Amino acid sequence: MMRDIALAILVAVALTGLALMLWSWLRRSKRDAGIAVPIGEATGAEMLRAEGFHVATTRHDSPLDRIAAKPLGFRARAEIVVTDAGLGVIQPGELPVFIPATALVGAGHATWTIDRVVERDGLVLVAWRGGDTIFDTYLRLQSVSPASLIEAVEKLTANETPTGATR
Repeated sequence: MMRDIALAILVAVALTGLALMLWSWLRRSKRDAGIAVPIGEATGAEMLRAEGFHVATTRHDSPLDRIAAKPLGFRARAEIVVTDAGLGVIQPGELPVFIPATALVGAGHATWTIDRVVERDGLVLVAWRGGDTIFDTYLRLQSVSPASLIEAVEKLTANETPTGATR
């Protein structure tokens, strides 16, 4: 009898936790519904192509505030392309994201963001403008060095003030 009661309490706590997580994600999705993620194919002359991961996209200088805007809401394998016109992030099964060079603010090294900690300077933080808001997209590269992506983005933002962020 005690075992049945304990099991029922455990199941109730687990279901409550799952319901709260779902509720909070739905609220976050509603909050971020107005974010216009720049969707489009990469255009321009290719400067760099790399395989890796889109780790997270957050509000600028708020690495724990993940945005819930598709297709940047979740961690996923990605192909990262830098052209003379901007930065492309292509995730399998999702619409491609292309951030025009005019929207790029800068790039820098990072070590952590929400749900991910890596070796020192193992992430690349790319800051970009979406309307009146600046966002930070964190990328983890597998096929090229983080420094080469940062250098390519910085060439596009030569007239901007780079973030130079290190987290």
